[in-house]
Amino acid sequence: MIHEAMILEYSGPYLALVEWGAAIKQLVLMTLFVNLFWPFGLSLLAGPGELAISCAIYLGKIAALALVLAIVETTNAKMRLFRIPELLAVAFVLSALALISTFLF
Repeated sequence: MIHEAMILEYSGPYLALVEWGAAIKQLVLMTLFVNLFWPFGLSLLAGPGELAISCAIYLGKIAALALVLAIVETTNAKMRLFRIPELLAVAFVLSALALISTFLF
C-alpha cells in the first residue's frame, strides 16, 4: 500500500509498467518466502512429470500465501475502521478539557 502514493503522477502505459513491476516484486518475495520456509515439493529430477508436480505444488503454496496475505490486509483495514470511534472520543474529551481549561485559567 505504500507504493500507491508514489504512482499518483503516472497514467496509461507507464502506470501499467509500475503496477507490473510491483506485482513481479511481490511474486519474487512470495517465492523466496515460500521456498525458504516450506521447501517441500521442490523437484530433484528434471523429468516432465516431476516438474509438473513441482509447479503444481509451488502454485498451491503461492495461492495459500496469497490467501493469507489477503485476509491479513482485510482484517487490518477493518481493525482501523473499528478504532475510529475510540479516536473520535479521545479527541472530543481532549478538546473539551482544553476548552474548560481555557475558561478556568
